[in-house]
Amino acid sequence: MRHDDIWRAVDALAAEHGLSPSGLARRAGLDPTAFNPSKRSGSDGRARWPSTESIAKILAATHTDMDSFASLITGAAAALNTSGRSQAGRRIPLIGMAQAGGEGYFGDGGYPVGAGWDEISTPELSDPNAYALEISGESMEPVFRDGDIIIVSPNAPVRRGDRVVCRTARGEVMAKELLRQSARRIELASLNPAHPNYSFDLSEVAWLHRILWASQ
Repeated sequence: MRHDDIWRAVDALAAEHGLSPSGLARRAGLDPTAFNPSKRSGSDGRARWPSTESIAKILAATHTDMDSFASLITGAAAALNTSGRSQAGRRIPLIGMAQAGGEGYFGDGGYPVGAGWDEISTPELSDPNAYALEISGESMEPVFRDGDIIIVSPNAPVRRGDRVVCRTARGEVMAKELLRQSARRIELASLNPAHPNYSFDLSEVAWLHRILWASQ
């Protein structure tokens, strides 16, 4: 069990209930900043873990049992089943991250289109346009590793601190963290500290979609 897995499970639990991590903390009666990205590591760089009390409170607030939460920790076993044998939910389109920058995979608004997609089974999602991307390479480590699959929602609200998939007007597709969005610009943080952060004019961004889950 890794530090990133625990926090990813907290983020996924929040997304399942239509909340940001701050909204989940607030619903559980915790400080709204308790789950902010800045609280997940100390000033010395050491990992900070959510307390057992905090976990107990968010499970109670969302009426979630420990087995369901554990499935999110271990790679969202209940959320993703790449073998296609999920007993519930629906199938959503899947392509590789490298393919996503090509033409013919996304229509207006960044919705998946065309026949070039594979499919995976997921639980029922509220967004009918949700899709999945398979990570390739090391540019998104340590958050997303080669072979990880992320579920992305074009219609989910995007807030500061969310992990997102961004497609630029030039066709580049990248997974980042939203640092700031103003009326004119978007600032994105790279998930891999070896890579630079990015700042774009809104005219340079085709779309920005929120990442709901990741599996390993």
